[in-house]
Amino acid sequence: MGVIKALDGNAAIAHGVMRSKVQLVAAYPITPQTPIVETISSLIDTKQYDATYITVESEHSALSAVIGAASTGVRTFTASASHGLALMHEVTGTCSASRLPAVMAVVSRAIPGPMCLWCDHSDIMTQRDQGWIQLFAKSPQEALDFIMIAYRTSEDERVLTPTMVDIDGFFCSHLTEPVDVPTEEEAERFITDFNPVNAVLDPELPYAINNLTSPAIFTEIKRSQDLGMRAAAGVLDERFEQFGELFGRRYGRILCENVEDADTVVVCMGSMAGTVQHVVRQLREEGKKVGILRVVAFRPFPAKEVAEALKNAKNVAVIDRVSAMGSFGPLYEEVLASMRLGRLDANAYSFVAGLGGRDIWEQTVEDVIARTEELGAENSVCDAPIWIDLKEEEVVTNG
Repeated sequence: MGVIKALDGNAAIAHGVMRSKVQLVAAYPITPQTPIVETISSLIDTKQYDATYITVESEHSALSAVIGAASTGVRTFTASASHGLALMHEVTGTCSASRLPAVMAVVSRAIPGPMCLWCDHSDIMTQRDQGWIQLFAKSPQEALDFIMIAYRTSEDERVLTPTMVDIDGFFCSHLTEPVDVPTEEEAERFITDFNPVNAVLDPELPYAINNLTSPAIFTEIKRSQDLGMRAAAGVLDERFEQFGELFGRRYGRILCENVEDADTVVVCMGSMAGTVQHVVRQLREEGKKVGILRVVAFRPFPAKEVAEALKNAKNVAVIDRVSAMGSFGPLYEEVLASMRLGRLDANAYSFVAGLGGRDIWEQTVEDVIARTEELGAENSVCDAPIWIDLKEEEVVTNG
């Protein structure tokens, strides 16, 4: 066991960065991410952590600095949220296409409008097809652990793909809990000094990155990225297993409870999983056959694993913390595709909840389960998302 410290999610990520022996951090502040880079700066300033810290003028510059450093064979980190992640969008694809194993913490916050400081997944979901692995932590402990796992996965020569580690703004970022922080010696059993395999600074071997590419080779480059992303699934499994053996905390690309005999399974991601798990356990005590399937790795999506976990379910409720205007939520779409892969015929229903920081509390989850069972009993088809926590009387249809 390491040292138990009272840390919120942001500070836990900072300690995960330190224990991952990151060499360069480039950052720009934005709520609710700012305490991550403030903590890193303090750790460096107090000589607890030896790294280079660059204060830049924007999030675009932060990721650009990370790309430049990673291109020379340096282990790098940055963090962002909301508008900041949107500003990075132009170069997130550059980082992944260049096969640079950077890691970024995303502290999810709604993208306006209207203006909002609080959490939903509209920011990170804009990045879901930019070629980054995406891991969703639900607690400060997981936030620290997933940072370490991210580096071991991204840097593997079978993968060479950057990773975003997501925590929910304020629900996790500012939640303080006891966190087991590995000592430097313990951490080195899992993650050692960076040994780059594809990008190093060598005057004798000049190369270009992200140069203008013709149609003759563009598709093949994207397919190479796709293969790296798909390989990340198996490497994540290996890293989760190794981490569990060393530290006793076991994770997976999906985490399930009571799905084997459940009639209704709730699928979710992020901090809401704790509440869903609590409600599922309470309903189980009342004799109701319900379960939870939590997606940890949204990219690469664990389609086969989801299909296997849902094979006995009669009803599936998927909660997206993002509004999909005129369509369905991204998690719901992935679950539907997985069910098709497994040739499952369960009823599946799409729910929207928790937008702009609205709390997903016990009643929200109970309402999701009740509505799912009601619709499932009628064998109803889901033709639109159900906004389960909506205040109907405040909705204006004419703008």
